[in-house]
Amino acid sequence: MSYSENLDPDISGFNSHLGYEADLLTALETMEGAGLIFNRSAIKEWPGIWLLPATPRYDLVGGGITILESRTRDATGTTRVTFTSGHITFRQSLLVRAEDAQRYGSHDDLDDARVAVLGGSTGEHRLLQLTGVVDAEGNLAAGTVIHLGDGTSFTADGSTDYRITAAASTGNLSGRTRIEGAQGTVKEVLIMSTDQEQLDALDNGRVDAVARGELSNHQASRNSNSRFVVTALDPEVEYGGFAFDKDDRALADCVDARINYLIDNRRIGFAEWVEDPEVFLQRARYWNASAENDGDGCSLAATGSTHQSILLNLLLVASILFSVVFLRERIWR
Repeated sequence: MSYSENLDPDISGFNSHLGYEADLLTALETMEGAGLIFNRSAIKEWPGIWLLPATPRYDLVGGGITILESRTRDATGTTRVTFTSGHITFRQSLLVRAEDAQRYGSHDDLDDARVAVLGGSTGEHRLLQLTGVVDAEGNLAAGTVIHLGDGTSFTADGSTDYRITAAASTGNLSGRTRIEGAQGTVKEVLIMSTDQEQLDALDNGRVDAVARGELSNHQASRNSNSRFVVTALDPEVEYGGFAFDKDDRALADCVDARINYLIDNRRIGFAEWVEDPEVFLQRARYWNASAENDGDGCSLAATGSTHQSILLNLLLVASILFSVVFLRERIWR
């Protein structure tokens, strides 16, 4: 959905933003009256990035981030950010080798499987939830063994002391690299830091499946010439959006309204963009030629005023999930 041209930070293409969200933001820049310009740079870290707009340095964050109410709050339970209404829908899924499609056709089939996940992602949490490793509140089932990067391990007792959700985890689970599920759940979950690491592990047989969003998995299947296939689509639909500081609700609403126009209130999605990558730019042209362009720019809570142009430095997590973060550097024109 959003990715860097080159995942190596020492290569110039690292800062080149590509994909669905890249084209969506480019179209947003061309909409008359919005007054938004994105100067895009890439970063690698994923966990907790949705809270970065609450810091003085950032304006907003996006890039395949599932909208969850729990992600609006920090570790103290204080609301820090707000989300747009969602510009893309997707479901969690499994990516498996073609010969294993029937063997791992459901999350109920993973009791003998090793599964790769991106640590701290919705993919990790939903896998654990769908296989029974965690309950509805994210508490790990009794008997679950957690391995940390420093070589230590411990066994969960079913209490709230061992919790993993899509928003956060208890401190004692920070640095987890491997989870052994209790009997009847999943054999082993390997925590990885990049999408490429997950795909390599599936390719070389280190894992039997990759648990993540269907859009990325379908793309990986196409890129593999169907050596990999997508199974076990989650019945629960997720919405991806952008996060803003809670005090920048006016800016969030302004951006949200224009994005909703570009996606025609969710009538245009990933499949339509794949069919025609120019679809968002075409919608922007319609906007510019219509009376719907009211000429009002997007305003910021810091000033309470509209302006002709905001230059927002956009940082992008250099993975297939590709999170984007906008620096609070404002240049008025």
